[in-house]
Amino acid sequence: MIKFDDVSKIYTIGDAEVRALDHASMHIRQGEFVSIIGPSGSGKSTLMNIIGCLDMADEGQYYLDGQPIEEYTETELAHIRNKKIGFIFQSFNLIGNMTAEENVELPLIYQRIPKHERRMLVKEALERVQLAGRMHHRPNEMSGGQQQRVAIARAIASKPSLFLADEPTGNLDSATGKEIMELFHELHSQGNTIVLITHDELVAKQAVRSIRIFDGHVEEVRKS
Repeated sequence: MIKFDDVSKIYTIGDAEVRALDHASMHIRQGEFVSIIGPSGSGKSTLMNIIGCLDMADEGQYYLDGQPIEEYTETELAHIRNKKIGFIFQSFNLIGNMTAEENVELPLIYQRIPKHERRMLVKEALERVQLAGRMHHRPNEMSGGQQQRVAIARAIASKPSLFLADEPTGNLDSATGKEIMELFHELHSQGNTIVLITHDELVAKQAVRSIRIFDGHVEEVRKS
């Protein structure tokens, strides 16, 4: 599903050239649960942005479903971001003055899904994360774990095949983080591809396979 072949991403800061990704090569098969682990500043966010079609590599080749990413049209890339990939962020990215139901529904409105179908998808998604009873609550009326569940429900509602999660347990206590990881295991068991980006070794080890990134270089983590 995802293949990086000698990918580099280069930023110029003042007179210095920074390689956020430095000749990175890796692959992720459809249906895999893979963690990408590295410290702050290692290139994790750059990697995520390229996988998620939010940014483009400067060198090398990114293949998505076997096709070089530059061969997709802008319309196709927008469809991939909206339908194929479910984004889940550390900071939840919920809209504060909207209820859980409205937050989950918003991307479906952008996709021009009919109202009746939207309501059905939202209800189903919130039930899957055990928040059907909180659908009319706003983010400031929910715990961090509940907010992250809303964010996951928002991703689930579009029925993507790839979930791209950036530090999804980073702002949560260990017990709540464990609950969120159980949701990812459930999604994986249903055939979805999970790419989980984290700095936490314990979280990373829960994936079936791990890729380590450091100073823009990536390497497979061998199971002990």
